[in-house]
Parts: sequence; C-alpha cells; structure tokens
Amino acid sequence: MNLIVGRKPVLEAINSGEEIEQIYLLYGQKGNIIDAIRVAAKKREIKINQIPLEKFRTLIQNTNAQGVAAIKPAYKFHSLDDIISEAKSSSNPLILILDSIQDTHNAGAILRSAECSGVNGIIVTKHNSAPINATVVKTSAGATEHVKIAQVNNLANTIKVLKESGFWIVGSSLDNAKLYTEVDFTLPIALIVGNEEKGIRKLTADKCDFLVKIPMAGKLQSLNVSVATGILLFEVMRQRGATG
Repeated sequence: MNLIVGRKPVLEAINSGEEIEQIYLLYGQKGNIIDAIRVAAKKREIKINQIPLEKFRTLIQNTNAQGVAAIKPAYKFHSLDDIISEAKSSSNPLILILDSIQDTHNAGAILRSAECSGVNGIIVTKHNSAPINATVVKTSAGATEHVKIAQVNNLANTIKVLKESGFWIVGSSLDNAKLYTEVDFTLPIALIVGNEEKGIRKLTADKCDFLVKIPMAGKLQSLNVSVATGILLFEVMRQRGATG
C-alpha cells in the first residue's frame, strides 16, 4: 500500500494536487489541520474513511501517522487524450469504459479480457470504482502492463469528447436494448459496461448510440459483468474478422 502519513504531509499532498485515492482518519481526531484536511479533501472529492483505532493500526502500521493516512494509487493513469490517440492510430479503434465497476476481481478479469481482445485503451470512472491495486493487477494476469488506462471525473463529458473524435458509443444494458449480435462493431467503438448491481447509469445510457444485451436462457436475468464484457469484446473481434 502506497501511503502518505502524518497530518501536515497529508494536507500538503492534497493541496499540491497529488493523486490520492482516499484518506483514512482515526475516529476522534480534531484540530485545525484535521479541519483543513476535511475541507481540502471535500474540494477535491477525495473520500475520507473514519475508522477505529484497532483497524487503523492494522491498515496503516505506522507509528508516525498521527491518526491520518492518505492512500496513493498503485497505478499511474494515462490521459484521455493518450487513450484516444492510441485507439485512432489503430486500424480497428476500440475503447472499453468501466462505469463504476467496484469489485477488484471483476475489474482485473475485465482488464485481462480487454487485453486479449485487442482493446486499445480503457477508461474508468474515478468515483465508486475499484482502485487499480495489487488485486486487480494479479487478477488481470499482467494486463495492466500492456493496456493503457485513463481515469475520468465526468463520464458524460468523456462520452462527448469520444463522439467528437469519431467513436460510436455502445452500452451494455438490459433495458431498451438490441441483441449484441445486431450492432455493427466494425465501426470505431467505445463500449461501456456498468456496475455489478445497477448496470450503467441512466445518464450514461441516454448518451449511448446503441444499447446491447446478451440473451438469457436460464432463470437469472444477467451474467457476471466480467463474463458479459468478455462475450461482448469477443463479438467485436468476430465481426472484425480476427483470426488469432
């Protein structure tokens, strides 16, 4: 775990714009610097977790933490421009967007399928999303080393930029959707898959050019998101004539 510990170092890191996933704060912490950390974290939309002493000691294991620790991301993200440029340099542009995927094992499995299916780049939402941590890296079987990942604050704006760059936006959804085999995936595509329980958000779905679904033959209504993503990505490969 990549940590910044201590009241002043954490506050300085927030104010300097350093990339921070979240902050752990020991219950009962008070004072001017603690107040300043709360205010600065709120402005940057950094999540603060208040935890009891025993859990704090287990997680942080640093006697100089002063009841405050900031978690830095284990993965260095690329810019959205990098992802778009990488995709447009390909003969078959394909970007994958993860809209609030929260389970690290799902995220890792999706990254593995994405790399195997020739995805040019991946976009993840900053909030309510799994961190790209050691679990994701391990589950991805090393895919994080081979595919570029960008993290964005506003997915609606990102979709707008992608459309202006010539991409067609396809969302995986159970509502008002075509069968996934009925959409032309030979176009430059940005494919969106959503949260494990809620799917893609309505605002996101409304901005898609197409919504697609995978037909179910059993009593359950949906597949695990990593499995569904794999099916959709390899349909893209099939339509594009990939032969391996």
